[in-house]
Amino acid sequence: MTAAIYAQRNGKSALVIEKAGFGGQITHSPKVENIPGFLSISGNEFAEKMMEQVLAQGAEIEIDTVVRVEDRGDHKVVFTEEGSAFEGKTVILATGVRHRLLGLPGEEDLIGEGISFCAVCDGDFYAGKKVCMAGGGNSALQEAILLSEKCSEVVMLQDLPYFTGEENLQKVLFSRPNVRAMTGVKVTGLVTEGGELTGVEVTLGDGRVITIHCDGLFVAIGLIPENEPYKDLADLNAWGYFDSDEACGTKTPGVFTAGDCRSKGVRQVTTACADGAAAALSAIRYINGLSS
Repeated sequence: MTAAIYAQRNGKSALVIEKAGFGGQITHSPKVENIPGFLSISGNEFAEKMMEQVLAQGAEIEIDTVVRVEDRGDHKVVFTEEGSAFEGKTVILATGVRHRLLGLPGEEDLIGEGISFCAVCDGDFYAGKKVCMAGGGNSALQEAILLSEKCSEVVMLQDLPYFTGEENLQKVLFSRPNVRAMTGVKVTGLVTEGGELTGVEVTLGDGRVITIHCDGLFVAIGLIPENEPYKDLADLNAWGYFDSDEACGTKTPGVFTAGDCRSKGVRQVTTACADGAAAALSAIRYINGLSS
């Protein structure tokens, strides 16, 4: 959406094709307090305000699922699941990522209502409360360190017999008195009351099932970029992310990337917007013949 705003403001026409809900992952956050200019706003409200801005600038929108993009030299063709084909001089791939889930019944219904993925985004809502963290890699450890500074207790749940994250991160995290580690355990159920998460069921190595009462569950077991359909247009790194620089270009002239789908160190709403601006400006330069 940011790319569309920048394109329209620079005299180009933009079409935004979205397969689900406009706004992406931010819409799962009922309360966001780290977007500049907003003391507090829901993810849905923020997405709606952006959509209003996109439409006010004159961009077009289409609800459909893109299945492939063809490079035809001076123009690109975008094909959708419903059989439509759209042509443009440039394409910005903003495919995002999806969080790897635990695969438990009712899990998706609790996202934003007890299940979270981002300590920076949602950690303050659990200040003084007990939370569990599913995961044992660097991301899980880093998120848990942030949570340990706010929460009364953080319980680490790792299905392997050991944590796979960096040793230095483990030393920092597990030196804190409000952090408890459980390895060789698997989260096998969610406990709810009145539609809210109140605990998790955990299966121990000996097969026993116990309930850990908690106010929230953070899940950090990986992200899944959905970039495979576009690998002929844009190089992917070892983890499946688009391998592009800060100008958001790809190996295909006229094709750009933006957002969490791109290889980058920080994935936040602010960096996604920044990518949208950078990708749009790069696309504009390409259309104007100022870059290849």
